[in-house]
Amino acid sequence: MKQFHLHLVSDATGDTINAVARATVAQFEDFEAVEHFWPLVRTTRQIDQVLAAVKANPGIVMYTLVDGALRNRLEDGCRRLRVPSVPVLEPVVAALSNHLGIEARGQPGRQHALDAEYFTRIDAIQFVLNHDDGQMLYDLDDADVVLIGVSRTSKTPTCFYLANRGIKAANVPIVPGAALPSEVERLSKPLLVGLTIGSERLVEVRRNRLGVLDQWDETDYVDPESVAKEVLDARRAFTKRHWPVIDVTRRSIEEIAAAILQHMAGRVGGELIFSRRAGPHSMTPAS
Repeated sequence: MKQFHLHLVSDATGDTINAVARATVAQFEDFEAVEHFWPLVRTTRQIDQVLAAVKANPGIVMYTLVDGALRNRLEDGCRRLRVPSVPVLEPVVAALSNHLGIEARGQPGRQHALDAEYFTRIDAIQFVLNHDDGQMLYDLDDADVVLIGVSRTSKTPTCFYLANRGIKAANVPIVPGAALPSEVERLSKPLLVGLTIGSERLVEVRRNRLGVLDQWDETDYVDPESVAKEVLDARRAFTKRHWPVIDVTRRSIEEIAAAILQHMAGRVGGELIFSRRAGPHSMTPAS
């Protein structure tokens, strides 16, 4: 696999530039990026340090800098070094500015401000912690979405991913031979989603998990026939209750969450709207 240097420069936490870089690099299968990560770059001295590193390891520079002087210094330095520089946010900010008829504030890290949206996310994360793996069922109706599935179907990490979008998510395991909790059967407000997985893949995932825990005993938990029956019984339970089902066999957490968001929007035949003030619960009918 061929390697190339990729310098990621941000005046905030770097979450945005990291996400864009990974999504972009993933399109080039035969290449591997050697990432040089530069978060919280807010002074000319830091820009000069970045340029020195670029000189030592030439490669493409991707950046999210809202300060015009810092952007110019970085771009000028890249031109002198004859390396490409890409302003990831600039085209989007410019388009919004033209559409709205106002200038952007140019304040680093505004998406991480301690505003109402931030505290909505914190509340959602706390909700996931309190309602993970079938805990605290008495107020489960306060959830936006409840994920249900057999063990090791990515319920918990998906809930945390959704919580970072301000969505209150809970998850309840399906235990072989045991009925679903009555509290789940009585839910009226949340969207209930069944998570399923191919039985062979589930055996593989569970064996890997037991290996990490240094537990190698052969039990029904990893027995192929038992696992296949467990998955089939779960699917039948979902079908009986008319719950939407998502197959997580070869899906990433991000893809599972995206499918859940589609189902949330589909409940009202519309588009899920994430408002900075109102959180993620308002929906608009599709045109």
